[in-house]
Parts: sequence; structure tokens; C-alpha cells
Amino acid sequence: MRVYKTRDYDHASRVAANILSAQVIMKPDCVLGLATGATPEGLYKQLIEWYKKGDIDFKKVRTVNLDEYVGLDGSNDQSYRYFMDSHFFNHINIKKENTNLPCGTEKDTEKACKDYNKIIKSMGGVDMQLLGLGLNGHIGFNEPGAAFDKETHVVDLSKSTIDANSRFFASIDDVPKQAITMGIKSIMQSKKVLLMVTGENKRNIVKEAFFGPITPNVPASVLQLHNDVILVGDEAALGDNFDKYLDL
Repeated sequence: MRVYKTRDYDHASRVAANILSAQVIMKPDCVLGLATGATPEGLYKQLIEWYKKGDIDFKKVRTVNLDEYVGLDGSNDQSYRYFMDSHFFNHINIKKENTNLPCGTEKDTEKACKDYNKIIKSMGGVDMQLLGLGLNGHIGFNEPGAAFDKETHVVDLSKSTIDANSRFFASIDDVPKQAITMGIKSIMQSKKVLLMVTGENKRNIVKEAFFGPITPNVPASVLQLHNDVILVGDEAALGDNFDKYLDL
């Protein structure tokens, strides 16, 4: 595991963006696994800035996102398709047909999951998977207790996740209660994992994930078994727990 300890969120975003951009430069037709939410917003902003300067080209890049809410289509401003378009895809030269998210409006959710697995496999898997970390240790929408052997599947969102996401909706009642997510097995099959985590409120779960037992009760703990994890975190999130691993 490589660990980069940064000063703050903006610094972490630049470091993580640099790592992701290096992947694109080294392999222009790479498959990027992408994430949504507040954590990667700064990373996407930095990548857009570098693209506009001519420093990076996304023309051949293909992407697969971690998850999508069940019941929301891409025109809904709370869907993850909408998030990705507005925060990233619409501002770079990636081909929209090369960007993929689970289909939240497919009534047969089992079919939607199987279709998404096929898409990932048809691309040869994910070269670099970007992850955030939930307060309860979830990665993607794999909540505590999720089996490590699952590929893309439907999850019932935990109360803590619904509460955390409610800030993006008019009321907590509007937050979808289910999502389609890449499973732990899908994430672990990625060639590289880039985990970005910031904020003092994440310090305890970061320590638990990487220094505690490997258990489904802390889904991110499975990353201890991955052979190429890059952790980018600010001082508030990492504390001094990772000092002997530091690359920055």
C-alpha cells in the first residue's frame, strides 16, 4: 500500500488527480472506475483544469461508475449520471458512449446488475478504481455486513448512509432507499485502487479499516488484501497512523 498524507482537502484532491491523470497518460484507453459524492469533486475539478490546459486527453478513456440509485434516471439532478455529467463528463472530451453507470430505471434490477457485470468484463476490467470511504466503512454502496464475494447487486441503504445523503435532497423522505452498486468482488478485481479520504470525522473508520480485522462489518477492511492500493488522505483523516508508510 502506498500512502500520501496531504495538508488538506484541496491538496488531497490535487495529489489524487495527479495519480489518476498519470494512469490516463500511461494508458490512454484505460478503464477508470469512478465515484460520486463530495469527496471526488475537487479531484474532478482539477482534472478539468488540466484538460483545458491541454495536459490530459480523455478521448479514448472508458469509465464505469460504482453505483446508481434505484428509480432515478439520468435527467434527475440527484442521480449519479447527472452528477458525473455536470461535474466531469460535460467538461472534458470523453465520448459519452464510453461512460457507464448502472441503469437505475431498469425494472428488472437483477437484469441491470448482470448487464453491468457484462459491461465491466467486456472492457477487460478496471485499471484504476477511485473510491471514497463512508463513515460506517462502506465502499461503493456496500454496507456493513455485505458479502465479499458479490459482484454488481442491489443494496438496501443503511440509515447512516441515507442520513448522510439527505443533505443533497429536499427532505430525507426523498432519498432513495436502494441502489445498484459494484460489489466487493468487482472492486477487488480492479488492477489498482485509489482511495481518497479527508476530514477528522473519517479518522476512526480509516484506522479501523486498515489496522483492524478484515471483516464484512467494515467493508473497506477488505482492501488490506488488495495488492495495489493507493491511499490519499489529509492530516485530519490519517493522523499519525500511517506515518511509517508515507510516500509524501
